[in-house]
Amino acid sequence: MSSSGSVMSGQGDRMEKLINSQISLLIAKGLHEFDCLQDPEVNDFRTKMCQFSEEAAAHRQELGWEAWLQYSFPLQLEPSTRSWGDSNTSQISNPDLLVNVKFEGSRESFTIQVSTKDVPLALMACALQKKAKVYQHLTMEQPEDYVLQVNGRHEYLYGSYLLCQFKYICHCLHSGLTPHLTMVHSSSIIAMQDEQSKPAPQVQKPHTKPPPIPMKKPSSVSLWSLGQPFCIELIQGSKINADEQMKLVVQAGLFHGNEMLCKTMSSLEVSMCSEPMWKQHLEFDTNICDLPRMARLCFALYVVMEKAKKVRSSKKKSKKVDCPIAWANLMLFDYKDQLKTGELCLCMWPSVPGGPRPSRERLLEDEKGDLLNPMGTVHSNPNTESAVTLVIYLPKVAPHPVYYPALEKKLQLQGILEQRGSGELYEHEKDLVWKMRHEVQEHFPEALAHLLLVTKWNKHEDVAQLPVLNALELLDFSFPDCHVGSFAIRSLQKLTNDELFQCLLQLVQVLKYKSYLDCELTQFLLDRALANRKIGHFLFWHLRSEMHVPSVALRFGLIMEAYFRGSTHHMKVLMKQAEALSKLKTLSDFVKVSSQKTTKPQTKELMHLYMRQDTYLEALSHLQSPLDPSTMLAEVCVERCTFMDSKMKPLWIMYSSEEAGSGDSVGIIFRNGDDLRQDMLTLQKIQLMDTLWKQEGLDLRMTPYGCLPTGDCMGLIEVVQHLDTIANIQLNQSNLSAIAAFNKDALLNWLKSKNPGEALDRAIEEFTLSCAGYCVATYVLGIGDRHSDNIMIRENGQLFHIDFGHFLGNFKTKFGINRERVPFILTHDFVHVIQQGKTSNNEKFERFRGYCEQAYSILRRHGLLFLQLFALMQAAGLPELSSSKDIQYLKDTLALGKTEEEGLKHFRVKFNEALRESWKIKVNWLAHNLTKDNRQ
Repeated sequence: MSSSGSVMSGQGDRMEKLINSQISLLIAKGLHEFDCLQDPEVNDFRTKMCQFSEEAAAHRQELGWEAWLQYSFPLQLEPSTRSWGDSNTSQISNPDLLVNVKFEGSRESFTIQVSTKDVPLALMACALQKKAKVYQHLTMEQPEDYVLQVNGRHEYLYGSYLLCQFKYICHCLHSGLTPHLTMVHSSSIIAMQDEQSKPAPQVQKPHTKPPPIPMKKPSSVSLWSLGQPFCIELIQGSKINADEQMKLVVQAGLFHGNEMLCKTMSSLEVSMCSEPMWKQHLEFDTNICDLPRMARLCFALYVVMEKAKKVRSSKKKSKKVDCPIAWANLMLFDYKDQLKTGELCLCMWPSVPGGPRPSRERLLEDEKGDLLNPMGTVHSNPNTESAVTLVIYLPKVAPHPVYYPALEKKLQLQGILEQRGSGELYEHEKDLVWKMRHEVQEHFPEALAHLLLVTKWNKHEDVAQLPVLNALELLDFSFPDCHVGSFAIRSLQKLTNDELFQCLLQLVQVLKYKSYLDCELTQFLLDRALANRKIGHFLFWHLRSEMHVPSVALRFGLIMEAYFRGSTHHMKVLMKQAEALSKLKTLSDFVKVSSQKTTKPQTKELMHLYMRQDTYLEALSHLQSPLDPSTMLAEVCVERCTFMDSKMKPLWIMYSSEEAGSGDSVGIIFRNGDDLRQDMLTLQKIQLMDTLWKQEGLDLRMTPYGCLPTGDCMGLIEVVQHLDTIANIQLNQSNLSAIAAFNKDALLNWLKSKNPGEALDRAIEEFTLSCAGYCVATYVLGIGDRHSDNIMIRENGQLFHIDFGHFLGNFKTKFGINRERVPFILTHDFVHVIQQGKTSNNEKFERFRGYCEQAYSILRRHGLLFLQLFALMQAAGLPELSSSKDIQYLKDTLALGKTEEEGLKHFRVKFNEALRESWKIKVNWLAHNLTKDNRQ
């Protein structure tokens, strides 16, 4: 018995070590680093989240096969419209659809005619009837025991949705393809579920001390009883490197969010040295009892230097300037609500010009307030060996620990509510109940009547229900109060998975603002990720791609660890993706070096030799695409892989498709050395626009291709096939490069060559719709650097834009002249295609104009959502999204301060300007064609 137990224990230990090592590899941070911190907050968070995730995993094991299918393979549906089939581009004039269906394990397939308004169950019933008829089965199987899988993809069609609501079916309808589906029996799903849901051996909880034996609660002091001013003592700094003739100053400020609580305090100037001493008392104009729960103390260390005098300046007096060196932030209360005291050593962060700062008007017009960085992290710089340090002392202000009142006042509140019963409260008791109204809601719901009696009904924000998407605004750094955040998260619980996916990127950025590891947003994201594998997939990559950022590495690493504790099978899937990316990074580095020494064909041949190695073939084949977990990257097609000529030599990796009948391969572009975050954000917004338009019955045939950062200046882009650039089309259709940009027939002739006969009308319609969509999208988002090599046309007529290095009006200039001279790209050759080559075809053009105006009006109605999503991204540190000025650009393009009629008038002015000034675009394209010829 003991021997058996010993063996089991040994196996468990080995499994625990294996899982820990896999998690460490995936999160790019050793779990032992968390142990070595010996931080109570870290330990408590790991213990709590580990239990949280394991409970979610246990719940998942109890799911039926249909519910498990929803977790593992969430439905991919088109955005719902008011009335299905009323879209402007509805291809359901003929409601009949031919579908190719085969049964799992069989090579034979059946072609079945169904209505696009049928549900999957009806299609499966038809397939079973046909199978029974062909094989003369006496008993027919039940369609409820099957599910439809898209051939070659991890994508299933199930539920009570119409066939025309599934993205795959819509894609086939638009492309004129026959859908290919496989009938999978429920027993196969159950077997897959059993395999993936095997409980992992119980791993040892993160190392924490056992809970203390319950004892009588020690004496404590309420913060509200302390009326003395808040003060600190600056002691000394160290590891400071600056000119010895400069003077050092420390500035300190108290903040709640980005609101300054009182005037900032500054130390005396001391002479520069590596370990300056202050030993100075700083007293703030705020009493301890008035400190908010989420108050943070912010420091800036800067040097005072003489401002360089101008050569011709006649002034004798030289001004001084402040040059920031480092900053640090500190929460005044710990994660258990206790006021911090004692000596603290703060490892500071180097000051970076242009980093996120609160606006000057929010700093009470303080002269030096912008030296502080209240939006920055409250964690210490982990680079303790070289980081500038600041030692401070927080005085002990009471004989016992001081707590924020929530802990102590709950007991007093409980006493009032119990003693008074239904009787009337005294005024001071009413005040306390009102102050503690959140605690009444959470802990004393039976006392709701008392709360209603003291509710200040003239304050609508205390009683109104918050619309789901408006809750995003309350997650901003401006609202640090934990109750406000809790209210916002409760509202976000109503989000569908598709809606959550649209703002997942922003919610990950919001985590950077959080003061403590354990917050409701973290639990919300983990809860939804553990209940939907697609959400889990993208949550992982959004977190993993920023693990090189020291200020978030601890928080993001701990969240990923918690996720994997509740999803060990998904960890294996993501391990495969991470291994492939690691191989692509090595391959990319080799190509960069080799291309400097040899010709492109020689480097390409060496690249293929690398890829044919067993280790590469194994790592790069048979994995889910990080861009879309529904897409299976099967066998890598080495001969079709290449690299592009741009500076960073992006790799072009092609895969064979497992989807029968598609004839298409799948491709990814691996970029190493390029920051893809802005591209991802722009494409996310274009995807959101597409969703909003489709919900209004307007399908503008957009192409928001996949883009995903996976690490530091590293990531993937989806390959869109069967297309060419405007530049290549113009150059190939013209004899001289000098006149190519002015050949208005080039695009139409190219479309005619790709779409003979009746197909041309459909291609022109695709061009018209997509051109309208991108005209509006690029104008609203202020996308710049538009030239003929980053505007693409697919062979089916769809136009789309790529490369979004400049947005929100941050346009390129040359010799001080703005190169973006029009609101958006609408050239005469585009109009020539829209009008089908007939200058008199005004009806077609006016229809195009109508699409643009309708699309713009829809976006204006959702303008607040775009503002909120962009505002939350300010924590990302994107150079072109760092201030309120960038957000203001969106307000201006959407004309949000105007009425509906005024907004439409505003857009019409811009539309006419784009058309009138389009000749300037042609001149730019002429110059581009003469300097760059990217034809292969």
